[in-house]
Amino acid sequence: MASTGTGSMPGDEFFLPGNSSFTDFLTAHRPELLATRRFLPPGARPAADQFPHGTTVLALTYRDGVLIAGDRRATMGNLIAQRDLEKVHATDDFTAVAFAGTVGLAVDMVKLYQVELTHFEKMEGIPMTLNAKANRLAGMVRENLDQAMQGLVVVPLLAGYDETAPEGARGRIFSFDVTGGPWEKRDFHVEGSGSPFARGALKKLYRAGMDRRDAALTALQALYDAADDDSATGGPDIGRAIYPIVSVITEDGFERLPEPETAALSRAMIAGRRHRPDGPPATL
Repeated sequence: MASTGTGSMPGDEFFLPGNSSFTDFLTAHRPELLATRRFLPPGARPAADQFPHGTTVLALTYRDGVLIAGDRRATMGNLIAQRDLEKVHATDDFTAVAFAGTVGLAVDMVKLYQVELTHFEKMEGIPMTLNAKANRLAGMVRENLDQAMQGLVVVPLLAGYDETAPEGARGRIFSFDVTGGPWEKRDFHVEGSGSPFARGALKKLYRAGMDRRDAALTALQALYDAADDDSATGGPDIGRAIYPIVSVITEDGFERLPEPETAALSRAMIAGRRHRPDGPPATL
């Protein structure tokens, strides 16, 4: 069958035998559509201020599942490129990805990953297991290695609710190194330029079995500490009504906290910081 037009997929490709991976299908037949394709000459390294970069994202487990959050700032060198970037995305009903790194590549990778999970479920009739989802995302990160070596790094953070895990351990978190290695993390994890400061806050404030409100406040406190010491991380912007994105994944699926709820929690946190600028103390 002939191509139906410029940029269209030849119909014959859809009838060839293959596996359930949409990414593998594109790799075989239209690799130029992949976000991980090389678009810089070999050996080229872009300047730090040429591409927007996203910064701090985190995830933590709590009583009902797992929470995933991120600040909203993207930077190009010393400039703020965007104040309201969305770094947290649902990838199916029970998983979400947040990202730090090169924004354009990260957004394309997330979109491709969303299609990958949907395509697998339609082809196989069942969703991937959470471990398989982590391995599939690891493969996408590995495919971006050439560009990462040129400075265009994408660092995803995967959070999911695993119905097959034991009670109390169904919220799970996976991080990835630049070569695609997936690493499961216990309790919490942070990625991005503000991660040392947010991780310090979580070490101080995290406790197992928190309810949703306490988990959200803990995440907001950690992001605030990151913004306090890392200029690339943005804190709550009361004047513009821009607040961190906070989402949860439970047995009921993915839910992004409504903006009025996030705004109220952010205002309560800032009010407490007037008395304790360095944040609340650790619970003994």
